[in-house]
Amino acid sequence: MIVSQILSAKPDHDILTISRKAALHDAAKILSEKKIGALIVTEDGKSVDGILSERDIVREIGKRGPDCLDDTVEAVMTPSVIGCQKSDSVLSVLEKMTSGRFRHMPVIDGGKMIGVISIGDAVKARISEIEMENTALADMIAGH
Repeated sequence: MIVSQILSAKPDHDILTISRKAALHDAAKILSEKKIGALIVTEDGKSVDGILSERDIVREIGKRGPDCLDDTVEAVMTPSVIGCQKSDSVLSVLEKMTSGRFRHMPVIDGGKMIGVISIGDAVKARISEIEMENTALADMIAGH
């Protein structure tokens, strides 16, 4: 399975983003309300300037306390983001996420962000692949 198949299977194609100048408490509110784990930081909705995850916020609160929530997203975000292309395989995405220890990845096509996939999306796709392979093997063994 490839990334484009994951994107097409997602019920919600909205890319939730935030400006680098937004307050961290606003980002935390969006993450909580939308029940998501990360926001793409962008000024134009197409380029990826960074990513802000719930882990980034918790890490900063742990270091400095709740006063950090008045800081800007830019002060806490991860500026170096690893993305993928819609033609990448699920396995390659899972390898990147696992080795990089992150859970969200923007999908880039022609220099423009077209979606975001989570490690949950990738795991679900991989499980689906394995189930299809198991069914095909069982059918072959049974002579179907």
